[in-house]
Amino acid sequence: MTQPPSNQPPGGFGAPQDPNQGGMPPVPPQTPAQPPQMPPAPPQAPAQPPAQPPQGQPGQGYPQQAPQPGPYGYPQQPQQGAYGQQQGPYGQQPGPYGQQANPYGGYPGQTQPMYPAAPAPAGGSGGGPFKNRTALVAAVAAAVVVVAAVTTWAVVGKGDDEKPTVANPTASTSSATAAPKPTESADQGDGSGDGDKGGEDDLNAARQEGEAKVNFLTTNDVDLPRNGSEVLGPWIVGDTVVKGMYKGVAGYSLADGSKKWQVDVPFQLCAAPAQPGANGLMVFGYEESAKDGAKCSMLQQIDLKTGKAGWKKAVPKPTGLFAFSDNTLAIGGNTVTAAGSSSAYGFSLTDGRQVFTGSTGDCKPYAYAGDATKLIAANQCRTSDPAKEQHTVSEVDPATGKPKWTYRLAATWEVDKVYSVNPLVVSAFQREQKKWSVVALNPNGSVRSQIEGGKDKFAPSCGGGFVIFGRNLQGCTGVAAAGDTFYMATEAAYGTANEVVAFDLKTGKPKWRSKAPEEQQMTPLRMEGGEVLVYVAPKYDKGGAVATIAPSGGAPKILLKHPVSVAQIESGFFSAGYAYGNGTFVVAAGRVSASSDAEEKETKTMMGFSK
Repeated sequence: MTQPPSNQPPGGFGAPQDPNQGGMPPVPPQTPAQPPQMPPAPPQAPAQPPAQPPQGQPGQGYPQQAPQPGPYGYPQQPQQGAYGQQQGPYGQQPGPYGQQANPYGGYPGQTQPMYPAAPAPAGGSGGGPFKNRTALVAAVAAAVVVVAAVTTWAVVGKGDDEKPTVANPTASTSSATAAPKPTESADQGDGSGDGDKGGEDDLNAARQEGEAKVNFLTTNDVDLPRNGSEVLGPWIVGDTVVKGMYKGVAGYSLADGSKKWQVDVPFQLCAAPAQPGANGLMVFGYEESAKDGAKCSMLQQIDLKTGKAGWKKAVPKPTGLFAFSDNTLAIGGNTVTAAGSSSAYGFSLTDGRQVFTGSTGDCKPYAYAGDATKLIAANQCRTSDPAKEQHTVSEVDPATGKPKWTYRLAATWEVDKVYSVNPLVVSAFQREQKKWSVVALNPNGSVRSQIEGGKDKFAPSCGGGFVIFGRNLQGCTGVAAAGDTFYMATEAAYGTANEVVAFDLKTGKPKWRSKAPEEQQMTPLRMEGGEVLVYVAPKYDKGGAVATIAPSGGAPKILLKHPVSVAQIESGFFSAGYAYGNGTFVVAAGRVSASSDAEEKETKTMMGFSK
């Protein structure tokens, strides 16, 4: 196994940076044998809600609810759309590259309550976070009642001691097909559809010069359970947009929103990777039965280009104290992984053949992230002191699961998210001291830089509904990366333009800032032709937009300017997910629910724009 160079920075930094001492050091410090003790950061002051624009509307498909106290006493900050609609109880956020995030935890900008981390196996004393089954069940029950919402974290601000601090988590590198169903009701913008139940028959009637056209607006056609259903997707593959909900995955025409195909599964969908494989193949997870608490253990491959169902199989049943952990899915190369707190497996994306089993030794993988060629594992390691969790990050061979290198975080720091696989940018957090760090790693696992955020507040959107001890490493919007640059959006109050900040991955320092147009707010979705693809959220008097920002910075270049006449509809999709491809932008509800069957069928689910 290749041994990377040491990632210990020169100069030997000591304790994590005090927030009152200014910005963070240029690279993470080496962890001392005994981790330094710092008092926890003071609770964040309650955020002031933005002023409500006229004629506020709730998000489509879910009733509004009052904000609930967040973890550590921080006020929860519901996501604000153009009309001030609030997050629902699952609080999920759009996923990377325009995909709706899978509901698996996260800390900075998370929507997940503060569950215990995936616990390490007990040390020599037989201890651990849960020493008996009663305590375990009680902790899980307590977690269930927590209502998820968005929390915002600041990346090191001088003198800004009311925000959670950012410290350095680093330590040394060690070796280590079904027939199509009836189409959803779709208004194609020509007055003939019934997708818009709000009274505007022709969605393009009031379109102004230079504005994009509305290709379609669909409403729900699925009979859902009483509590509704979360949505997986959307993803765009060729001329088709795909999303999964409840017990089915369906593909729709980008031109008019008509349903092209559907694949049903026996029980409720529960997981999906962030993106399909390079060949359009995707694997969805669904529950093993209709019972409450059924495990997310069944896999179904689907070709998103054609809608053809492929192989399906069950993930081997986990064993041990934490065998109830839900599986999360990722695709790296030609491998799809299913991993939880007690077991991890890799399967051939093509034929479903099991290609590896994750290590069951002292360091065990509990989640993966991947792209077309690489697979990254997050690992939890056994230590002599159960109170000092040890996490590592490894690049592994997608064909064998064997690590190529391992990067070791400081004790008590946990891997949170992988913002980018190539270049590799990792988010980490320290639970008790409420600290957050973003670290870039070289291709050999050594430290490249640590992002220096200054006084800005950033809120990557990364989380979603309740999953027991599962963690999806991918699933964030508000971030993007390519080459030597990492991009992250700042948070701003409603009616105030936010910015996208570009960071130099060689130094971690900001390079330039680009401001959103028209007092709106923009969110990076992914890279597009070497530029940053961003979604500009609508306001009550401004339509949304799709734009790109050049790698050298400057003002966003508008690709699609959405009609202001449909801004209210565009902003009303509950916990929206986004996708852009083939010249078309799609916004889709991230959760569909209603108080009655009649209202359920009128719930708007997806909208498409193009030139």
